[in-house]
Amino acid sequence: MIKANFLSGTEVHRSRTALWGTGTALFPYPVQKLAKGRFKMAKIAVILEDMFEDSEYTEPVKAFREAGHETVNVGLEEAKEVKGKKEGTPATIDRALGQVNSGDYDALLIPGGYSPDKLRAHESPIEFVKGFMDEGKPVFSICHGAQLLISADALKGKKATGWKSIKQDIKNAGAEYLDREVVEDGNLVSSRQPQDLPAFIKASLSKL
Repeated sequence: MIKANFLSGTEVHRSRTALWGTGTALFPYPVQKLAKGRFKMAKIAVILEDMFEDSEYTEPVKAFREAGHETVNVGLEEAKEVKGKKEGTPATIDRALGQVNSGDYDALLIPGGYSPDKLRAHESPIEFVKGFMDEGKPVFSICHGAQLLISADALKGKKATGWKSIKQDIKNAGAEYLDREVVEDGNLVSSRQPQDLPAFIKASLSKL
């Protein structure tokens, strides 16, 4: 399990900043640079509810923070502690969905597990996700994360993937389902399962 200090949604970890300028390959993912060698930092919303897939939350969040980006956990209730379904990984909701909108963030991460299905029973998560897709902002969906995109009616004409049990649901939503470790279509990056995380993280970071 990743230590709790990686799970505070508002803290940005820059522990490898010194390494970025050395040309070493210790950080395995691409980092976007601006002019004059400065790094572009994004504010990424991570939408969560209880029973999320632990690794689909912890591993992307860790990679985003180590690349210098900020992550903010958003959910149904501010300050609520939600937990992963396999390892009980704790995560605190930093902002309630009724208090934020897609315009406050640069990108969105949707971990899988049972979390997306719990969230889509409410209107505010659906509208939040729809905002990112309508605005063309990067959206990173893995495993059952596509359930929120389906409820937001945001997959029509898209190429996407997800957990095999929702393959037909993705097709019924108007998307072309591709059985690949990662699928990129415009602003959308999607993957099927935890085993796809290395490819998913690499593709997601390239959009930031």
